[in-house]
Amino acid sequence: MRYITNDIKQDLKKKMVFIGGPRQVGKTTLAKSLLADMKGRYFNWDYDEDRQAILQKKWSRDDTLLIFDELHKYPQWKSWIKGLYDVIGDHHQILVTGSARLDVYRQGGDSLLGRYHYWRLHPFTLNEMPIEIDKQQALQRLMTMGGFPEPFLSNNHRDSRRWRKERFDRVLQEDIRDLESIKNIQGLRLFLDLLRARVGGLVVVSNLAQDIQISPLTAKSWLESLERMYLLFKVIPHTQSVPRAILKPPKVYFFDNADVVGDKGAKFENLIATNLLKRLHYLEDHEGYRCELRYIRDKEGREVDFALIIEGQLEELIEVKYSDDGISSALKYYKKRLNPKKTTQIVASLDKPYDKEGIRVTNPFLYFQDE
Repeated sequence: MRYITNDIKQDLKKKMVFIGGPRQVGKTTLAKSLLADMKGRYFNWDYDEDRQAILQKKWSRDDTLLIFDELHKYPQWKSWIKGLYDVIGDHHQILVTGSARLDVYRQGGDSLLGRYHYWRLHPFTLNEMPIEIDKQQALQRLMTMGGFPEPFLSNNHRDSRRWRKERFDRVLQEDIRDLESIKNIQGLRLFLDLLRARVGGLVVVSNLAQDIQISPLTAKSWLESLERMYLLFKVIPHTQSVPRAILKPPKVYFFDNADVVGDKGAKFENLIATNLLKRLHYLEDHEGYRCELRYIRDKEGREVDFALIIEGQLEELIEVKYSDDGISSALKYYKKRLNPKKTTQIVASLDKPYDKEGIRVTNPFLYFQDE
């Protein structure tokens, strides 16, 4: 059972539920698991027979739960699901899943405001592990195989590489084709490869555009499309109360840790980024807080990897190190300057956590164990 399963069951009693997240993260498996507890029907827009059944509204009145997978690929899906819910919402529970950001693709047409709760499903992370896998093995798998269920559970490098290639092909050749207006798929692949090698660094979109000879506007549009497809996410700088802060370049991280091209430090920083984003998305989807994952860097080069912003307030500063357990000088500086509620340095190889100058130096297992 995934970490949001019980929350979804409760929300279905009140409204429609939309589940977004990366392709093959387990949305369909989660949705179908709900049918073990209640009578219902599963429909996938990608299958011809199901697509016709959706358009003809062919299901039984006794089907308590109706699941519509990849429905956002239907151009009129927003008005269709709104009308359906307004007519049959008292008789059926409705669950919609998709491999794109449904909070984006719902825009336009009739408003769905007030009719649904939106949840984002993430891959396995350090605080969501099958009980038979110990923590050291879990970290190693996450670093090399990534947290998507199939490669993580198989723990086979060959199978993982094949799965990843097929996933990229389907996202770029099918999902992008269906939902975006991008024609230059080969150029998009090159763009994606450049981003995979720049994880944790500042991404200057105009430089990437020059590297593959496209316009900066095209590069910016491509980056946004890859975000909407849940391949990657941007972390932008936090500038409030930060003198001489840099204002524009984002950093980029991947939902699949195995997508990262780089050393152990880059892979570990990406792993922590995905864990933190999962935590913040859960707070937003479950508690309704406004949450942001940011970083801090000023023009003097002082940088802290992550800043957690909740309801506009700086909650925590986090620095990530693979092996260096000495406290970062930039972390010390910004702790004094910004006075966050918590200040933490996470070190992959640290055995014994310690506290110094109000900063907690710990390992990833203990840090995420406290959630």
